[in-house]
Amino acid sequence: MRLLFLGAGGTGGYFGGRAAQAGADVTFLVREPRAARIREQGLRIQSPFGDATLHPKLATQQTLEGQYDVVVLSCKAYDLDSAIDAIRPAVGPDTAVLPIMNGVLQYDVLDREFEPHRVLGGLCQINATLGPEGEVVHLGKHASIVFGERAGPARSARCVALEQALAGGEYVSRLSEDIYQDIWEKYVMLTTLAAGTCLMRGAVGQIASTDDGIGILMSLLQESQAVAAASGHAVRPEADAFAQKLMSDRTQPMTASMFRDLRQGLPVEADHIVGDMVHRARTLGVDATYLRVAYSHLQVYQAQRNAG
Repeated sequence: MRLLFLGAGGTGGYFGGRAAQAGADVTFLVREPRAARIREQGLRIQSPFGDATLHPKLATQQTLEGQYDVVVLSCKAYDLDSAIDAIRPAVGPDTAVLPIMNGVLQYDVLDREFEPHRVLGGLCQINATLGPEGEVVHLGKHASIVFGERAGPARSARCVALEQALAGGEYVSRLSEDIYQDIWEKYVMLTTLAAGTCLMRGAVGQIASTDDGIGILMSLLQESQAVAAASGHAVRPEADAFAQKLMSDRTQPMTASMFRDLRQGLPVEADHIVGDMVHRARTLGVDATYLRVAYSHLQVYQAQRNAG
């Protein structure tokens, strides 16, 4: 199975690199400056699971040839349009497109571009970034990738083949029996984390240690869960228990990647994550007062950034 990973940043670089390290046929589609650095220095991964320097297959827009079995998208939402243009030559009649992006809005866009039967459901859970020298830095001790069919038999031939291709890497890989449920549970968790840490400008533990912090985080969680339930994807008890435990942990250092981007003055996925949850709440008649406050805060940040 030929796999094409768009980009070799923190997320794509980690999962694609580890898959290649385990023997999968992986090519990275990257811009020429990134390709030049990887050719010179290798794709370097720093991780609690072990460091590695790899020399993977690379392609650029100018050198991309042929069609792939699976194209993996790990881009930010605001880069989705350019990502679609980049991968289009690699997508053939039998190619599956696998987004491991945040949120759910990307499926509407990808379905229009490539038709629903070509688009798998997917998500990943990892805290990773690029270091100052272009190295992939894996923070923490968790890395997982989950994928599956959005319609039809869960164990389709292509998903079973992908399951085999991704086996053996330094991550957890899982073929989901109910990918939309998994996607929504991550979406709820991420929205809560992003809204809370961006609004309060701190880690979960710092927020939870304030007088009203746990109550605020729980309100954000409950509003997001209410939207999921109204959308037909009520959060399962085990996912709820995990989220409540994390959001009430006064020692928890976790922050959302959106907050880390915001702190650096970078673009953020505010509209795609928190904004979309607010929009869905409004459409479904779900109260989302705390989410609305968080989203307004993010909109102000975006307006200031655009004006600057």
